[in-house]
Amino acid sequence: MQSEDILKRVENKEEITRVIDQAEQAIKTWEVVVTNFLSPPVLAEVQSIFQNLTEIEALPWGGYPQAERQRVALARPDIPLNESQVELAALDIAGNFLFDPATHRDFLGAILGTGIVREKVGDIIVLGERGAQAIVVPEMVNFLTSALTQVRSVTVKTQQIELSELKIRPPQKKEMTTVEASMRLDAIASAGFGMSRSKMADAISRKDVRVNWKEITQSSYNVKEGDLIAVRGKGRLEVGEVSVTKKQRYRVNLVRYK
Repeated sequence: MQSEDILKRVENKEEITRVIDQAEQAIKTWEVVVTNFLSPPVLAEVQSIFQNLTEIEALPWGGYPQAERQRVALARPDIPLNESQVELAALDIAGNFLFDPATHRDFLGAILGTGIVREKVGDIIVLGERGAQAIVVPEMVNFLTSALTQVRSVTVKTQQIELSELKIRPPQKKEMTTVEASMRLDAIASAGFGMSRSKMADAISRKDVRVNWKEITQSSYNVKEGDLIAVRGKGRLEVGEVSVTKKQRYRVNLVRYK
């Protein structure tokens, strides 16, 4: 693998370096090597890199189809890969949050507060007043079931459950069409998320906006058909079919996921 050439083209050099090292290990040992959980930006870069390599195959899996954080199984092309080789475990974090509601950040903070690093934790599914569920690497299960006893002011009981018991809610989807003078990021995103253009420009300058999981800080950045726009705290927006009207404006189909 031409790792030096690959690293010249990536944003997340530290994380990608670790994945390349693991890929080289998989090639050398003829074994399946599995990464820790990767964040969406890193995962996007890994998939972009490995789809063009012939000496290694990569299979991402995070426990359910739309999982944001996923582990990646790496192996030579002649070694079959399937999701069962990506070892995952699910935890139920149960407590009464009726009078002290907890957010995703609260549950993540409590997990990391036990001393676990972020790379060992996948998606967290918040269940409202009854707690949350978390996907983790299997070797952390015993530790967390004993160490994770409180979230905010609420006492919790943490226990392992089957992955099939995860309470996954399908993402809410809203389709819409907008007509814009350009394909600028601030124009398309403000239409898709129902925000003023100035507020979207502020979000872009605050580094709260990513296109295809890459941080974009220029409002004038041009998006294209197939791009995925993510705004922190607002969800995701998929740019669908784009056509040009008789008045030379852009008619854009959008799908927003909450």
